[in-house]
Amino acid sequence: MKTTAILLSILSTAAILITGCDKTETTNESTEAETDSAPVPGQSAVADDESQKDIVKVAAGSKDHSTLVTAVKAAELVDVLSNAGPFTVFAPVNAAFDKLPKGTVEDLLKPENKDKLADILQYHVAVAVYKEDMLTDGRVISMANGGNIKISNQNGKITINGSATVAGSVPASNGLVYVIDGVLLPQ
Repeated sequence: MKTTAILLSILSTAAILITGCDKTETTNESTEAETDSAPVPGQSAVADDESQKDIVKVAAGSKDHSTLVTAVKAAELVDVLSNAGPFTVFAPVNAAFDKLPKGTVEDLLKPENKDKLADILQYHVAVAVYKEDMLTDGRVISMANGGNIKISNQNGKITINGSATVAGSVPASNGLVYVIDGVLLPQ
C-alpha cells in the first residue's frame, strides 16, 4: 500500500510538471509568433507634444521643407533622424529641390532608388552638433554617408561646397537644423 501511494504521488507530480511545461512552451510559441508578426515602431512613433521637437518634427512643421520630409520618409530615415543624435542637418528648402533637373526628385522617390536617395540625404547630415560659430571658413565636416562637405564663411555668409547658402538655423531636441537653398550632391 505504501509503495502504491508513493508511486501515485510521483506520477501526480510528474503529470503536473509535464502539464506546466506544455503551457510554458505554448505561451513562448504564441509570444514569438506575436513578436514576429507585429513590427516594432521606432522612435518616430513616440508621441510627445511637450518637449522640444526633434529634427524630423522641425522639418515636418515647415511648409518649406515638405519635399525633404517626403524624401526622408521614402528613404526610411525618419526613425534614424528622430533618435537622440546629436545631428546637424543641412535642410534644403522645396525651392532647392526645384532647381534640380526636371524629374530628378520623382526618380529618386521610386522604391528602386531608395539607396541612392538615402546616400544623398545622409550627405546632408553630420553626426555631431556644429553651431554657427563652428562653421568657420575652410572647415571640412564629415557627413553620415562618409563624404565631406566644405564650409565657406565670408563676412558672415555661410555656404556649403560653394553651392548652397545657409539661410538660418533652428535648434532641435537632437541637434541643429540649418536651412539651405541648395541640394548637396555627393561627389
